[in-house]
Amino acid sequence: MFHVLLYQPEIPPNTGNIIRLCANTGAQLHLIEPLGFTLDDTRLRRAGLDYREWAEVQTHPSFSAFKTAIRPNRILAFTTRANRCYSKHRFMPDDALLFGPETRGIPEELLNELPEEWRLRLPMRPDNRSLNLSNSVAVALYEAWRQQGFAGSTDETTPEV
Repeated sequence: MFHVLLYQPEIPPNTGNIIRLCANTGAQLHLIEPLGFTLDDTRLRRAGLDYREWAEVQTHPSFSAFKTAIRPNRILAFTTRANRCYSKHRFMPDDALLFGPETRGIPEELLNELPEEWRLRLPMRPDNRSLNLSNSVAVALYEAWRQQGFAGSTDETTPEV
């Protein structure tokens, strides 16, 4: 369905929460190295509970290695530097939702590889810096999944047109 792409994640509990989110939504999780932790980190396991076995998680040595291996439909970057609100975007199956590291966001050189219409933002009040990574992924992924009628869930509906 969807790919969640974390570029160089730094905080294990955020990634653990996202593992659990991906297991429950059917999204595939991709981690771009280097990671700020090891995949056997106890904080990651605690946040992800026992969902690791139900989530599809892959690591990739670089952003270009991810693109070569997975070839997603589109790569949509979630960044505070975007002009387009995520809720105005029409998501499609096989889109990759890209999120940057917690302390610095998606690097400019990665953003420059993507068309401006594929750079999306989550609304926030003025003068705030950013949202928590796992919360941002949840908001974006659920909107994308909602537009697909929650395909594969117990509450599957008709996809939005």
